[in-house]
Amino acid sequence: MLKYVLRRILVFIPTLVAITLLGFVIMISAPGDPVERMVVAAQSGGEVGSQTANQIEQKKFWSRKLGLDLPIFYFSLNSMSQSDTLYRVYDRNERESLSRLANVYGNWPAVSDYFQAIDALNDAHGSLRVDSSMAMGYSIDKVKQDINQSFFESSALKATYSENVIEAKLEALTEIYDAPYMASFRPELDNVKAKLQAMKDSATPWKKYVPVINFYPNNQYHRWIFGDGDWLTGKGAEFTTGVIRGDFGTSYRTKMPISEVISIKIFWSFFFTIISVVLGYLVSMPMGIHAAVNKGSRFDTVTTVLVFILFSIPSFWLATVLLMTFANPDVLYWFPASGVEPVRGFAENAGFFEKWGARLPYLILPIISYTYSSFAFLSRTMRVSMLEIVNQDYIRTARAKGLSETKVVYKHALRNALLPIITVFANIFPVAIGGSVVLEVIFTIPGMGNEVYQAIVNQDYPMVVAVLTITGVLTLVGYLVSDILYAVADPRISYSK
Repeated sequence: MLKYVLRRILVFIPTLVAITLLGFVIMISAPGDPVERMVVAAQSGGEVGSQTANQIEQKKFWSRKLGLDLPIFYFSLNSMSQSDTLYRVYDRNERESLSRLANVYGNWPAVSDYFQAIDALNDAHGSLRVDSSMAMGYSIDKVKQDINQSFFESSALKATYSENVIEAKLEALTEIYDAPYMASFRPELDNVKAKLQAMKDSATPWKKYVPVINFYPNNQYHRWIFGDGDWLTGKGAEFTTGVIRGDFGTSYRTKMPISEVISIKIFWSFFFTIISVVLGYLVSMPMGIHAAVNKGSRFDTVTTVLVFILFSIPSFWLATVLLMTFANPDVLYWFPASGVEPVRGFAENAGFFEKWGARLPYLILPIISYTYSSFAFLSRTMRVSMLEIVNQDYIRTARAKGLSETKVVYKHALRNALLPIITVFANIFPVAIGGSVVLEVIFTIPGMGNEVYQAIVNQDYPMVVAVLTITGVLTLVGYLVSDILYAVADPRISYSK
Protein backbone atom coordinates (compact mmCIF):
# COMPACT_ATOMS: atom_id res chain seq x y z
CA MET A 1 0.00 0.00 0.00
CA LEU A 2 2.81 2.41 0.92
CA LYS A 3 4.52 1.77 -2.40
CA TYR A 4 1.24 2.44 -4.21
CA VAL A 5 0.69 5.69 -2.32
CA LEU A 6 4.21 6.89 -3.16
CA ARG A 7 3.69 5.96 -6.81
CA ARG A 8 0.41 7.88 -6.93
CA ILE A 9 2.08 10.93 -5.34
CA LEU A 10 4.77 10.83 -8.03
CA VAL A 11 2.05 10.68 -10.68
CA PHE A 12 0.46 13.74 -9.06
CA ILE A 13 3.52 15.90 -9.77
CA PRO A 14 3.03 16.32 -13.56
CA THR A 15 -0.71 16.70 -12.93
CA LEU A 16 -0.06 19.48 -10.42
CA VAL A 17 2.31 21.19 -12.87
CA ALA A 18 -0.43 21.05 -15.52
CA ILE A 19 -2.96 22.51 -13.05
CA THR A 20 -0.67 25.38 -12.04
CA LEU A 21 0.18 26.09 -15.70
CA LEU A 22 -3.53 26.22 -16.57
CA GLY A 23 -4.23 28.59 -13.67
CA PHE A 24 -1.27 30.79 -14.56
CA VAL A 25 -2.29 31.01 -18.24
CA ILE A 26 -5.80 32.04 -17.20
CA MET A 27 -4.44 34.73 -14.89
CA ILE A 28 -2.01 36.33 -17.36
CA SER A 29 -4.58 36.15 -20.18
CA ALA A 30 -7.23 37.97 -18.17
CA PRO A 31 -8.35 41.31 -19.65
CA GLY A 32 -7.40 44.60 -18.00
CA ASP A 33 -4.23 45.94 -16.43
CA PRO A 34 -3.70 44.68 -12.85
CA VAL A 35 -1.33 47.57 -12.09
CA GLU A 36 -3.94 50.17 -13.10
CA ARG A 37 -6.54 48.37 -10.97
CA MET A 38 -4.32 48.26 -7.91
CA VAL A 39 -3.32 51.93 -8.27
CA VAL A 40 -6.97 52.97 -8.45
CA ALA A 41 -7.85 50.68 -5.56
CA ALA A 42 -4.95 51.98 -3.48
CA GLN A 43 -5.96 55.59 -4.10
CA SER A 44 -9.60 54.95 -3.25
CA GLY A 45 -8.53 53.17 -0.08
CA GLY A 46 -5.82 55.65 0.79
CA GLU A 47 -3.30 52.83 1.05
CA VAL A 48 -0.43 54.38 -0.83
CA GLY A 49 -1.48 57.91 -1.52
CA SER A 50 -3.91 59.87 -3.58
CA GLN A 51 -1.64 62.42 -5.24
CA THR A 52 -1.54 62.18 -9.03
CA ALA A 53 2.19 62.98 -8.97
CA ASN A 54 2.78 59.68 -7.17
CA GLN A 55 0.98 57.51 -9.70
CA ILE A 56 4.14 56.58 -11.58
CA GLU A 57 5.85 55.45 -8.38
CA GLN A 58 2.71 53.54 -7.42
CA LYS A 59 2.67 51.76 -10.77
CA LYS A 60 6.29 50.77 -10.33
CA PHE A 61 5.56 49.53 -6.81
CA TRP A 62 2.55 47.40 -7.79
CA SER A 63 4.34 46.15 -10.89
CA ARG A 64 7.12 44.83 -8.63
CA LYS A 65 4.74 43.51 -5.99
CA LEU A 66 2.64 41.61 -8.54
CA GLY A 67 5.75 40.36 -10.36
CA LEU A 68 4.77 42.01 -13.64
CA ASP A 69 8.26 43.47 -14.10
CA LEU A 70 9.49 39.97 -15.01
CA PRO A 71 9.21 37.93 -18.22
CA ILE A 72 6.19 35.66 -18.29
CA PHE A 73 7.78 32.20 -18.57
CA TYR A 74 11.11 30.40 -18.65
CA PHE A 75 11.45 31.02 -22.38
CA SER A 76 9.83 33.10 -25.08
CA LEU A 77 9.79 32.97 -28.86
CA ASN A 78 10.08 36.48 -30.28
CA SER A 79 11.16 38.04 -33.52
CA MET A 80 14.59 39.65 -33.96
CA SER A 81 12.94 43.08 -34.04
CA GLN A 82 11.69 42.79 -30.44
CA SER A 83 13.72 43.51 -27.33
CA ASP A 84 14.21 40.71 -24.79
CA THR A 85 13.81 43.27 -21.96
CA LEU A 86 10.49 44.79 -23.07
CA TYR A 87 8.82 43.31 -19.97
CA ARG A 88 10.63 45.89 -17.83
CA VAL A 89 8.36 48.67 -19.13
CA TYR A 90 5.82 48.80 -16.29
CA ASP A 91 3.08 50.68 -18.19
CA ARG A 92 1.02 48.24 -20.28
CA ASN A 93 0.04 50.82 -22.94
CA GLU A 94 3.64 51.96 -23.40
CA ARG A 95 4.80 48.35 -23.62
CA GLU A 96 2.21 47.66 -26.30
CA SER A 97 3.21 50.81 -28.22
CA LEU A 98 6.91 49.87 -28.13
CA SER A 99 6.16 46.36 -29.32
CA ARG A 100 4.11 47.61 -32.28
CA LEU A 101 6.71 50.20 -33.28
CA ALA A 102 9.46 47.56 -33.12
CA ASN A 103 7.32 45.24 -35.21
CA VAL A 104 6.83 47.94 -37.89
CA TYR A 105 10.33 49.45 -38.06
CA GLY A 106 12.35 46.42 -36.93
CA ASN A 107 15.23 48.47 -35.47
CA TRP A 108 14.94 48.20 -31.70
CA PRO A 109 17.84 50.60 -30.82
CA ALA A 110 16.21 53.34 -32.96
CA VAL A 111 12.81 52.70 -31.37
CA SER A 112 14.42 52.89 -27.94
CA ASP A 113 16.14 56.19 -28.80
CA TYR A 114 12.81 57.64 -29.96
CA PHE A 115 11.16 56.71 -26.65
CA GLN A 116 14.05 58.13 -24.63
CA ALA A 117 13.65 61.43 -26.52
CA ILE A 118 9.96 61.51 -25.53
CA ASP A 119 10.97 60.81 -21.90
CA ALA A 120 13.38 63.76 -22.01
CA LEU A 121 10.59 65.99 -23.33
CA ASN A 122 8.33 64.87 -20.49
CA ASP A 123 11.04 65.36 -17.89
CA ALA A 124 11.48 68.96 -19.07
CA HIS A 125 8.06 69.79 -17.62
CA GLY A 126 9.24 68.90 -14.14
CA SER A 127 12.00 71.55 -14.17
CA LEU A 128 9.65 74.42 -14.99
CA ARG A 129 8.86 77.09 -12.39
CA VAL A 130 5.70 78.88 -13.47
CA ASP A 131 5.53 82.50 -12.28
CA SER A 132 4.80 86.00 -13.61
CA SER A 133 8.36 86.42 -14.95
CA MET A 134 7.91 83.39 -17.20
CA ALA A 135 4.54 84.62 -18.54
CA MET A 136 6.21 87.48 -20.46
CA GLY A 137 3.04 89.55 -20.52
CA TYR A 138 0.67 86.63 -21.12
CA SER A 139 -1.99 85.51 -18.69
CA ILE A 140 -0.59 83.10 -16.09
CA ASP A 141 -3.66 80.91 -16.61
CA LYS A 142 -2.84 80.71 -20.32
CA VAL A 143 0.73 79.64 -19.48
CA LYS A 144 -0.49 76.90 -17.12
CA GLN A 145 -3.03 75.73 -19.71
CA ASP A 146 -0.35 75.41 -22.42
CA ILE A 147 2.03 73.57 -20.08
CA ASN A 148 -0.69 71.12 -19.08
CA GLN A 149 -1.62 70.58 -22.73
CA SER A 150 2.05 70.05 -23.60
CA PHE A 151 2.45 67.48 -20.83
CA PHE A 152 -0.73 65.69 -21.89
CA GLU A 153 0.25 65.49 -25.59
CA SER A 154 3.86 64.43 -24.91
CA SER A 155 2.71 61.77 -22.43
CA ALA A 156 0.19 60.45 -24.95
CA LEU A 157 3.01 60.08 -27.50
CA LYS A 158 4.47 57.21 -25.45
CA ALA A 159 1.29 55.17 -25.90
CA THR A 160 0.91 56.01 -29.61
CA TYR A 161 2.15 53.77 -32.42
CA SER A 162 0.08 54.97 -35.39
CA GLU A 163 2.24 57.12 -37.66
CA ASN A 164 -0.62 59.51 -38.52
CA VAL A 165 -1.52 60.05 -34.87
CA ILE A 166 2.15 60.62 -33.96
CA GLU A 167 2.45 63.30 -36.67
CA ALA A 168 -0.76 64.97 -35.47
CA LYS A 169 0.48 65.13 -31.87
CA LEU A 170 3.88 66.51 -32.91
CA GLU A 171 2.13 69.19 -34.97
CA ALA A 172 -0.04 70.11 -31.98
CA LEU A 173 3.06 70.39 -29.77
CA THR A 174 4.78 72.59 -32.38
CA GLU A 175 1.85 75.03 -32.27
CA ILE A 176 1.95 75.12 -28.47
CA TYR A 177 5.71 75.80 -28.46
CA ASP A 178 5.30 78.83 -30.76
CA ALA A 179 4.54 80.82 -27.61
CA PRO A 180 7.73 82.54 -26.28
CA TYR A 181 7.29 81.15 -22.75
CA MET A 182 7.41 77.61 -24.21
CA ALA A 183 10.66 78.14 -26.10
CA SER A 184 12.65 75.94 -23.71
CA PHE A 185 10.76 72.89 -24.98
CA ARG A 186 11.64 73.37 -28.64
CA PRO A 187 15.09 71.63 -28.51
CA GLU A 188 13.53 68.60 -26.84
CA LEU A 189 10.73 68.50 -29.42
CA ASP A 190 13.23 68.82 -32.29
CA ASN A 191 15.13 65.89 -30.78
CA VAL A 192 11.95 63.79 -30.73
CA LYS A 193 11.31 64.62 -34.39
CA ALA A 194 14.91 63.76 -35.29
CA LYS A 195 14.75 60.40 -33.50
CA LEU A 196 11.43 59.64 -35.18
CA GLN A 197 12.91 60.34 -38.58
CA ALA A 198 15.99 58.26 -37.74
CA MET A 199 13.72 55.38 -36.76
CA LYS A 200 11.98 55.58 -40.12
CA ASP A 201 15.22 55.93 -42.11
CA SER A 202 16.94 52.99 -40.40
CA ALA A 203 13.94 50.67 -40.56
CA THR A 204 14.78 46.96 -40.92
CA PRO A 205 11.36 45.32 -41.15
CA TRP A 206 12.87 41.99 -42.26
CA LYS A 207 13.94 41.37 -38.66
CA LYS A 208 10.36 40.64 -37.64
CA TYR A 209 10.52 37.43 -39.72
CA VAL A 210 13.60 36.09 -37.88
CA PRO A 211 12.61 34.04 -34.77
CA VAL A 212 14.65 34.30 -31.59
CA ILE A 213 14.34 32.18 -28.45
CA ASN A 214 15.08 33.88 -25.11
CA PHE A 215 15.51 32.11 -21.77
CA TYR A 216 14.63 33.63 -18.39
CA PRO A 217 15.44 31.68 -15.18
CA ASN A 218 13.62 34.30 -13.12
CA ASN A 219 10.13 34.82 -14.49
CA GLN A 220 6.52 35.41 -13.44
CA TYR A 221 5.57 31.70 -13.36
CA HIS A 222 8.66 30.78 -11.31
CA ARG A 223 7.92 33.63 -8.90
CA TRP A 224 4.24 32.61 -8.65
CA ILE A 225 5.20 29.04 -7.76
CA PHE A 226 8.33 29.53 -5.61
CA GLY A 227 8.11 33.18 -4.47
CA ASP A 228 10.63 35.98 -4.86
CA GLY A 229 13.05 34.64 -2.23
CA ASP A 230 15.09 31.47 -2.21
CA TRP A 231 13.13 29.01 -4.36
CA LEU A 232 13.79 26.10 -1.98
CA THR A 233 13.49 27.67 1.48
CA GLY A 234 11.56 30.87 0.70
CA LYS A 235 14.03 32.92 2.74
CA GLY A 236 14.53 36.52 1.65
CA ALA A 237 11.08 36.84 0.06
CA GLU A 238 9.97 40.46 -0.26
CA PHE A 239 6.40 40.18 -1.55
CA THR A 240 5.48 36.49 -1.88
CA THR A 241 6.69 33.08 -0.77
CA GLY A 242 4.94 31.33 -3.67
CA VAL A 243 2.05 28.96 -4.26
CA ILE A 244 4.14 26.01 -3.13
CA ARG A 245 4.14 27.56 0.36
CA GLY A 246 0.43 28.51 0.28
CA ASP A 247 0.89 32.12 -0.82
CA PHE A 248 -1.40 32.86 -3.78
CA GLY A 249 -0.61 36.58 -3.97
CA THR A 250 -2.84 39.60 -3.40
CA SER A 251 -6.56 39.90 -4.07
CA TYR A 252 -7.42 42.67 -6.55
CA ARG A 253 -10.72 43.28 -4.74
CA THR A 254 -9.81 43.28 -1.06
CA LYS A 255 -6.05 43.98 -1.40
CA MET A 256 -5.59 41.26 1.25
CA PRO A 257 -3.37 38.19 0.88
CA ILE A 258 -5.49 35.52 -0.81
CA SER A 259 -4.36 32.81 1.59
CA GLU A 260 -5.64 34.96 4.47
CA VAL A 261 -9.02 35.48 2.77
CA ILE A 262 -9.37 31.74 2.13
CA SER A 263 -8.44 30.86 5.71
CA ILE A 264 -11.24 33.15 6.91
CA LYS A 265 -13.90 32.06 4.42
CA ILE A 266 -13.30 28.32 4.13
CA PHE A 267 -14.60 27.48 7.60
CA TRP A 268 -18.27 28.02 6.79
CA SER A 269 -18.06 26.27 3.41
CA PHE A 270 -16.38 23.29 5.02
CA PHE A 271 -18.85 23.34 7.93
CA PHE A 272 -21.95 23.17 5.73
CA THR A 273 -20.36 20.61 3.39
CA ILE A 274 -19.37 18.27 6.24
CA ILE A 275 -22.71 18.62 8.04
CA SER A 276 -24.69 17.97 4.85
CA VAL A 277 -22.56 14.93 3.96
CA VAL A 278 -22.82 13.44 7.46
CA LEU A 279 -26.58 13.97 7.57
CA GLY A 280 -26.90 12.64 4.03
CA TYR A 281 -25.02 9.44 4.92
CA LEU A 282 -26.87 8.96 8.23
CA VAL A 283 -30.26 9.13 6.50
CA SER A 284 -29.51 7.69 3.06
CA MET A 285 -27.48 4.62 3.93
CA PRO A 286 -30.10 2.96 6.20
CA MET A 287 -32.77 4.00 3.69
CA GLY A 288 -30.92 2.46 0.75
CA ILE A 289 -30.04 -0.72 2.69
CA HIS A 290 -33.65 -1.22 3.87
CA ALA A 291 -35.00 -0.60 0.36
CA ALA A 292 -32.55 -3.12 -1.17
CA VAL A 293 -33.24 -5.84 1.39
CA ASN A 294 -36.98 -5.29 0.98
CA LYS A 295 -37.00 -4.77 -2.78
CA GLY A 296 -40.47 -4.18 -4.21
CA SER A 297 -42.01 -3.47 -0.79
CA ARG A 298 -44.19 -0.45 -0.04
CA PHE A 299 -41.21 1.20 1.72
CA ASP A 300 -39.07 0.71 -1.39
CA THR A 301 -41.75 2.22 -3.66
CA VAL A 302 -42.56 5.18 -1.40
CA THR A 303 -38.91 6.12 -0.74
CA THR A 304 -38.08 5.80 -4.44
CA VAL A 305 -40.84 8.25 -5.41
CA LEU A 306 -40.03 10.58 -2.51
CA VAL A 307 -36.28 10.85 -3.12
CA PHE A 308 -36.73 11.37 -6.85
CA ILE A 309 -39.16 14.23 -6.15
CA LEU A 310 -36.58 15.79 -3.82
CA PHE A 311 -33.80 15.27 -6.34
CA SER A 312 -35.79 17.04 -9.06
CA ILE A 313 -36.18 20.22 -6.97
CA PRO A 314 -33.45 22.81 -7.73
CA SER A 315 -31.58 23.91 -4.63
CA PHE A 316 -31.97 27.64 -5.41
CA TRP A 317 -35.76 27.18 -5.72
CA LEU A 318 -36.10 25.27 -2.43
CA ALA A 319 -33.84 27.77 -0.63
CA THR A 320 -35.96 30.65 -1.88
CA VAL A 321 -39.20 28.90 -0.88
CA LEU A 322 -37.80 28.17 2.60
CA LEU A 323 -36.81 31.80 3.05
CA MET A 324 -40.18 33.11 1.82
CA THR A 325 -42.05 30.69 4.10
CA PHE A 326 -40.03 30.40 7.30
CA ALA A 327 -38.06 33.67 7.36
CA ASN A 328 -40.90 35.92 6.29
CA PRO A 329 -42.64 38.15 8.90
CA ASP A 330 -45.84 37.98 6.79
CA VAL A 331 -45.97 34.14 6.85
CA LEU A 332 -43.81 32.39 9.48
CA TYR A 333 -40.88 34.20 11.02
CA TRP A 334 -39.16 31.23 12.63
CA PHE A 335 -35.64 31.70 11.29
CA PRO A 336 -33.36 34.64 10.36
CA ALA A 337 -33.18 35.39 6.64
CA SER A 338 -29.42 35.81 6.28
CA GLY A 339 -26.05 35.42 7.95
CA VAL A 340 -24.69 32.72 10.23
CA GLU A 341 -24.76 34.53 13.58
CA PRO A 342 -26.48 37.50 15.26
CA VAL A 343 -25.60 40.86 13.71
CA ARG A 344 -25.14 42.39 17.15
CA GLY A 345 -22.73 39.65 18.13
CA PHE A 346 -22.86 37.38 21.16
CA ALA A 347 -23.54 38.21 24.78
CA GLU A 348 -20.53 39.19 26.79
CA ASN A 349 -18.78 36.20 28.34
CA ALA A 350 -20.87 33.81 26.19
CA GLY A 351 -19.43 30.31 26.20
CA PHE A 352 -18.81 27.95 23.28
CA PHE A 353 -22.18 26.20 23.48
CA GLU A 354 -24.06 29.48 24.04
CA LYS A 355 -22.54 30.89 20.85
CA TRP A 356 -23.49 27.83 18.81
CA GLY A 357 -26.94 27.88 20.39
CA ALA A 358 -27.36 31.45 19.17
CA ARG A 359 -26.13 30.44 15.71
CA LEU A 360 -28.46 27.43 15.40
CA PRO A 361 -31.52 29.32 13.99
CA TYR A 362 -29.27 30.76 11.27
CA LEU A 363 -28.01 27.32 10.22
CA ILE A 364 -31.19 25.24 9.91
CA LEU A 365 -32.52 26.49 6.54
CA PRO A 366 -29.08 26.39 4.82
CA ILE A 367 -28.43 22.86 6.13
CA ILE A 368 -31.81 21.68 4.76
CA SER A 369 -30.99 23.23 1.38
CA TYR A 370 -27.52 21.68 1.35
CA THR A 371 -28.63 18.20 2.39
CA TYR A 372 -31.95 17.22 0.78
CA SER A 373 -30.62 16.53 -2.73
CA SER A 374 -28.00 14.07 -1.43
CA PHE A 375 -30.75 11.81 -0.03
CA ALA A 376 -31.78 10.66 -3.51
CA PHE A 377 -28.29 10.15 -4.89
CA LEU A 378 -26.78 8.42 -1.87
CA SER A 379 -29.81 6.23 -1.09
CA ARG A 380 -30.12 5.11 -4.74
CA THR A 381 -26.40 4.42 -4.92
CA MET A 382 -26.55 2.43 -1.69
CA ARG A 383 -29.65 0.51 -2.88
CA VAL A 384 -28.13 -0.51 -6.22
CA SER A 385 -24.85 -1.51 -4.61
CA MET A 386 -26.60 -3.59 -1.95
CA LEU A 387 -28.82 -5.31 -4.53
CA GLU A 388 -25.73 -6.54 -6.37
CA ILE A 389 -24.22 -7.87 -3.15
CA VAL A 390 -27.27 -9.55 -1.54
CA ASN A 391 -27.82 -11.68 -4.65
CA GLN A 392 -24.33 -13.16 -4.61
CA ASP A 393 -23.59 -16.76 -3.60
CA TYR A 394 -21.68 -16.02 -0.39
CA ILE A 395 -24.68 -14.08 0.96
CA ARG A 396 -26.98 -17.02 0.17
CA THR A 397 -24.48 -19.28 1.92
CA ALA A 398 -24.49 -17.04 4.98
CA ARG A 399 -28.27 -17.18 5.11
CA ALA A 400 -28.25 -20.96 4.59
CA LYS A 401 -25.92 -21.28 7.61
CA GLY A 402 -28.71 -19.77 9.71
CA LEU A 403 -27.18 -16.35 10.39
CA SER A 404 -29.61 -13.63 11.30
CA GLU A 405 -30.66 -11.19 8.55
CA THR A 406 -29.09 -8.29 10.48
CA LYS A 407 -25.75 -10.11 10.66
CA VAL A 408 -25.89 -11.08 6.99
CA VAL A 409 -26.66 -7.54 5.86
CA TYR A 410 -24.49 -5.43 8.19
CA LYS A 411 -21.54 -7.79 8.61
CA HIS A 412 -21.18 -9.62 5.29
CA ALA A 413 -22.93 -7.47 2.68
CA LEU A 414 -22.50 -3.86 3.81
CA ARG A 415 -18.70 -3.79 3.72
CA ASN A 416 -18.56 -4.83 0.08
CA ALA A 417 -21.38 -2.44 -0.85
CA LEU A 418 -19.53 0.60 0.45
CA LEU A 419 -17.23 1.10 -2.55
CA PRO A 420 -19.56 3.42 -4.56
CA ILE A 421 -20.29 5.40 -1.38
CA ILE A 422 -16.55 5.87 -0.80
CA THR A 423 -16.24 7.36 -4.28
CA VAL A 424 -18.86 9.97 -3.36
CA PHE A 425 -17.05 10.73 -0.09
CA ALA A 426 -13.84 11.56 -1.99
CA ASN A 427 -15.56 14.58 -3.57
CA ILE A 428 -15.96 16.37 -0.23
CA PHE A 429 -12.57 18.07 -0.39
CA PRO A 430 -12.87 19.91 -3.74
CA VAL A 431 -16.50 20.82 -3.07
CA ALA A 432 -15.62 22.37 0.28
CA ILE A 433 -13.05 24.81 -1.13
CA GLY A 434 -15.44 26.03 -3.83
CA GLY A 435 -18.48 26.07 -1.58
CA SER A 436 -22.02 26.33 -2.95
CA VAL A 437 -22.10 29.63 -4.83
CA VAL A 438 -25.90 29.69 -5.17
CA LEU A 439 -26.77 28.77 -1.57
CA GLU A 440 -24.10 30.98 0.02
CA VAL A 441 -25.29 33.96 -2.00
CA ILE A 442 -28.98 33.30 -1.19
CA PHE A 443 -28.37 32.87 2.55
CA THR A 444 -25.54 35.46 2.69
CA ILE A 445 -23.13 32.89 4.11
CA PRO A 446 -19.57 34.29 4.39
CA GLY A 447 -18.01 31.25 2.74
CA MET A 448 -15.88 30.43 -0.27
CA GLY A 449 -18.85 30.19 -2.65
CA ASN A 450 -19.83 33.78 -1.88
CA GLU A 451 -16.19 34.86 -2.15
CA VAL A 452 -15.79 33.15 -5.53
CA TYR A 453 -18.97 34.84 -6.78
CA GLN A 454 -17.67 38.25 -5.68
CA ALA A 455 -14.29 37.48 -7.27
CA ILE A 456 -15.91 36.63 -10.63
CA VAL A 457 -18.15 39.72 -10.57
CA ASN A 458 -15.20 42.00 -9.69
CA GLN A 459 -12.71 40.26 -12.04
CA ASP A 460 -10.53 39.27 -9.10
CA TYR A 461 -8.60 36.73 -11.19
CA PRO A 462 -5.91 35.78 -8.63
CA MET A 463 -8.66 34.64 -6.25
CA VAL A 464 -10.42 32.64 -8.99
CA VAL A 465 -7.15 31.00 -10.03
CA ALA A 466 -6.28 30.24 -6.39
CA VAL A 467 -9.60 28.43 -5.90
CA LEU A 468 -9.12 26.59 -9.21
CA THR A 469 -5.63 25.45 -8.20
CA ILE A 470 -6.60 24.37 -4.68
CA THR A 471 -9.66 22.54 -6.02
CA GLY A 472 -7.47 20.61 -8.45
CA VAL A 473 -5.03 19.65 -5.70
CA LEU A 474 -7.83 18.58 -3.33
CA THR A 475 -9.42 16.51 -6.10
CA LEU A 476 -6.18 14.56 -6.41
CA VAL A 477 -6.03 14.16 -2.62
CA GLY A 478 -9.67 12.98 -2.62
CA TYR A 479 -8.96 10.28 -5.20
CA LEU A 480 -5.94 9.09 -3.21
CA VAL A 481 -8.02 8.93 0.00
CA SER A 482 -10.76 7.00 -1.81
CA ASP A 483 -8.20 4.47 -3.11
CA ILE A 484 -6.94 3.90 0.42
CA LEU A 485 -10.49 3.54 1.75
CA TYR A 486 -11.27 0.99 -0.99
CA ALA A 487 -8.51 -1.25 0.33
CA VAL A 488 -9.66 -0.73 3.93
CA ALA A 489 -13.30 -1.56 3.09
CA ASP A 490 -12.53 -4.54 0.85
CA PRO A 491 -9.37 -6.58 1.66
CA ARG A 492 -9.62 -8.24 -1.77
CA ILE A 493 -8.46 -4.95 -3.30
CA SER A 494 -4.69 -4.89 -3.38
CA TYR A 495 -2.31 -2.33 -4.86
CA SER A 496 0.79 -4.46 -4.45
CA LYS A 497 1.09 -5.13 -8.21
